[in-house]
Amino acid sequence: MSHEHHHHDEHEGCEFHEHHHHEHHHEHEGCGCHEHEGCGCHHHHEEGSQKGKLATIIVAALLLIVAVIIEKRCSLPTWQLLLVYLVPYLLVGFETLKEAAEGLLHGEPLNENFLMTVATIGALAIGFMPGAETQFPEAVFVMLFFQVGELFEGYAEGKSRKSIAHLMNIRPEVVHVTSPNPSEGGGTSPNPSKGGGTSPNPSKGGGQDTIVGEVSPEEVAVGSIILIKPGERVPLDGIVVEGKTALNTVALTGETMPRKVAEGDEVISGCVNLSGVVKVRTTKSYGESTVAKIIDLVEHAADHKSKSEAFITRFARVYTPIVVALAVLLAVIPIIIIALGGSLSPSFGGIRGGIYRALLFLVVSCPCALVLSIPLTFFAGIGGASRKGILIKGANFMDILSKVKTMVFDKTGTLTYGQFEVTAVHPDYSKSEERELLHLAAHVEHYSTHPIAEALRNAFPEEATDGCEVSDVEEIAGQGIRARVGNRMVCVGNTKMMDAIGVKWTACQHDVGTIIHVAIEDTTSHPRTSAPSHPRLLYAGHIVINDKVKDDSPEAIAQLRKRGIERIVMLTGDRKEVAAAVASELHINEHHAELLPADKLEFVENYMRLVPRTSYLETSKIAFVGDGINDAPVLARADVGIAMGGLGSDAAIEAADVVLMDDKPTKIAAAISIARRTLSIARQNVVFAIGVKVAVLLLALFGLATMWMAVFADVGVTVLAVLNAMRALRT
Repeated sequence: MSHEHHHHDEHEGCEFHEHHHHEHHHEHEGCGCHEHEGCGCHHHHEEGSQKGKLATIIVAALLLIVAVIIEKRCSLPTWQLLLVYLVPYLLVGFETLKEAAEGLLHGEPLNENFLMTVATIGALAIGFMPGAETQFPEAVFVMLFFQVGELFEGYAEGKSRKSIAHLMNIRPEVVHVTSPNPSEGGGTSPNPSKGGGTSPNPSKGGGQDTIVGEVSPEEVAVGSIILIKPGERVPLDGIVVEGKTALNTVALTGETMPRKVAEGDEVISGCVNLSGVVKVRTTKSYGESTVAKIIDLVEHAADHKSKSEAFITRFARVYTPIVVALAVLLAVIPIIIIALGGSLSPSFGGIRGGIYRALLFLVVSCPCALVLSIPLTFFAGIGGASRKGILIKGANFMDILSKVKTMVFDKTGTLTYGQFEVTAVHPDYSKSEERELLHLAAHVEHYSTHPIAEALRNAFPEEATDGCEVSDVEEIAGQGIRARVGNRMVCVGNTKMMDAIGVKWTACQHDVGTIIHVAIEDTTSHPRTSAPSHPRLLYAGHIVINDKVKDDSPEAIAQLRKRGIERIVMLTGDRKEVAAAVASELHINEHHAELLPADKLEFVENYMRLVPRTSYLETSKIAFVGDGINDAPVLARADVGIAMGGLGSDAAIEAADVVLMDDKPTKIAAAISIARRTLSIARQNVVFAIGVKVAVLLLALFGLATMWMAVFADVGVTVLAVLNAMRALRT
């Protein structure tokens, strides 16, 4: 593996597209729809009205009981009895009657309010037909139970919204911008209203800072110094420049263990500062910050409908008109038959029997149990996943995630930490000792920003303070670095460098990893004070550097196999020996090494071409898991892209379909389980709602159903389906 020094702009080519200009007019935030297509329901569930609705229902129920007692105790004429029942009917049904009239005026006659209005008014009127029994209690109860259903629906939607309220609440209201200490430098973004801010107060000493002002997060420029007090949320992404504290990250990652940070550590917005006062230099604007991205993802998750939701939308558009048409036919055909001199079976009940059947059909005709519960199920599933630190961008990705059979992993930063560390030192003891070898390598790499250089310096922390002079630093592309440490020339690099300088190197026989060879100047062949232009170099040994496998990667692979993932593949740009060692440790049977990002994309595309995309094999989906930076093209191309630990990565947020908000691979299996459970609940609701409605319609057709059955088939099924949908919150 070449010891090259590359510099990447993390944001280049993968800008995060903000969606600040989208206006949202959701009457149903809970289920993500403006209105329930197909039945045209327009329910309003503002939290403040829930208590008033409950009070109205209780009062109307008591008045209904009083009306029933009056009917039993007093022999009133039918029209007087109607007046008695109209009191609870109008009390509980006023909003429904009002919305029915509005729907009619707006050309939407097939909304649930209008259907319920026609059905209940018909039930009130049917008692005036010759030989018919009054249906006054049934009419009031239909309207009453309809409102109970609305109440439950509002409660369920409110609970679903609250389940992700911790995400909406992570947005900071104000930011404390400070003027920098003289030792810090850097810019600030003072409140314009303050006239450019103030200088530090001399009386407080150079170590103190002055709060310039409290500004909104959008006004803070990159590079500003901000102050975060205990109990406050971190408003913007940045790096700690002063102080230390513990951060509560539960709202972002689902982890309850506080994370300790000190000077030099990176912090992400949305965390809560638990203990100390810290100063942070911002690295991103609010629009690019972690908290803004998360909120945007959650707000737009409902925009991507699943196949189940698309099916329900199509079903509702067909079901309601057909059932209403059948209801009209049931009411009209008996009248036509009798008008033409025909006769009906006595068991049919004549014109009254036809009208009664039609009223039952109208009550059962609205598919709100489906149109409400299915989107609510997916919304609840997305909310439940977010509480586990898993962001799923839409219900359609839940569909795909539940069908994944092949999981392709990038190695570095996904199954491994992506942080190099020295794992072995093998000196040539005739030339140097272990400590001496590390000392020389760390000093040669003093000015390098390459991860391998950082690993060498971390292995010899005294490098920065031992006063050893480093000069004549020269970086050789694709080979390594040479520099003079003290009075000796030292070369640190790969085998290409050793060959170039004519040094015979030794292959590592014990360890697998990135091998860094070291050659030092032979000072015995000339006086120590001289510095020859072509010094003789001797092989001093080699250092093994490895990327450590994440602690829970083995468990993650095992969990995926338990969930029926048939094929697990690891792709990496690393050397074959390193890839084989990691694959063996994780028990991954298939791996491909020394790949460029384009090669990974080609692998995924070839696999997708090989698997027939027939309806029968539609359940065989491929997921790619990467760190979201170099792997962005593959994340976007796979059936579902999963970004590991991508909170700080613009590419992960933009290209992936699922973002795991920490670095734990075990959450991939959790995401699959949540998706499958959510799909299962949605299917249960579809089968239950359609089954009950069809059964009651058939019973009504043959005169075996009652108004109570019709009420259960509509409102009762809706309540049960919505309550079942809320199970998706519990992950």
